[in-house]
Amino acid sequence: MKSAPDSTPLVIHVGREELVIKRRYEVASIANDALIALWFVTGSIMFFSERWTIAGTWCFLAGSIELLVRPAIRLTRHLHLQRVHSRALWSHSAAAASSDGSQDY
Repeated sequence: MKSAPDSTPLVIHVGREELVIKRRYEVASIANDALIALWFVTGSIMFFSERWTIAGTWCFLAGSIELLVRPAIRLTRHLHLQRVHSRALWSHSAAAASSDGSQDY
């Protein structure tokens, strides 16, 4: 019987900077989700009156555009963390290389 592959994600601890980055993007994502809800609720209410139908349609369009912002926030967060991780790995490997005695004169 095969055991399930380990699905635990690889976590590289960079320290406080990683936590700050994650929180900033989480706040941006929550704010974006709230805006999406507001656009769609407002547009839905406007559709109860024929006079407001065009404005409601614009609200739906704005909400749809906000839906495009969601993956952009996630991608930006991913790329930002990737830069931080590779910078931390680079500085760690550079520190290890300089501490191995090969630079001693």
